[in-house]
Amino acid sequence: MASIDLVLPAHNEAPVLSRSVETVLAWIDGHPVHQWRVVIAENASTDRTLAVARRLQEAHPGRVVALHVPAKGRGIALRTAWLTSPADICAYMDVDLSTDIEHLPELVDPIAEGRADLVYGSRLHPRARTQRNVRRELVSRAYMLLLRHVAGLRVSDAQCGFKAISRRAARALVPLVRDCGWFFDSELLLVAQENGYRLHELPVRWTDDPHSSVALVRTAIEDLRGVWRLRVGGVPRAVRGREEGQPPVGFS
Repeated sequence: MASIDLVLPAHNEAPVLSRSVETVLAWIDGHPVHQWRVVIAENASTDRTLAVARRLQEAHPGRVVALHVPAKGRGIALRTAWLTSPADICAYMDVDLSTDIEHLPELVDPIAEGRADLVYGSRLHPRARTQRNVRRELVSRAYMLLLRHVAGLRVSDAQCGFKAISRRAARALVPLVRDCGWFFDSELLLVAQENGYRLHELPVRWTDDPHSSVALVRTAIEDLRGVWRLRVGGVPRAVRGREEGQPPVGFS
């Protein structure tokens, strides 16, 4: 049994947050193999997201944690949650639960069993099953083509909001990732790949959220800047063995 923090980054997600968290908790109740905790990483919301998160924490003590991050960005939310987590494994999924929640065992088990350091979902793998509009599909494929040819990233999908990482790998790699926004995922995978960590790709069932607030053009520009920064400056090297010899840590 491993202890797992499942992080839900949340920026202005008050309308869907309660339903998503209750769905995740119900799933956890039916899968007692690991010790799960849901961490709501609320980041700079201007609606009632933080209040909803705190109410959920009160309703589910020890099972839900409301983490307030004053700066906006998926990257800073994950950085804060993962680097302060006591769990053996840190994972995250989009708060709209676009990825089928039934994939969670496939996400964390390779790490719990010592077969991988980082597992990432892929919507572009040949065995993935997705429902999304043509524009988003084309943008994703063009972005991955760029990452492969310019940055040398050998994965099929870098931006799927469904990933897990061991505590040891998180401690070594996350501090090297500079981006605090949407490029965080791509940069993390590049840093992990270039430092020899074991990556495992997971084809997923994924349904596009028609109400997604992600701005494709702005996100694409930010990602291109991140790719260019790594192309010019290179990928930083991790200090291997930083967490060697430390036993797994459970929840108190």
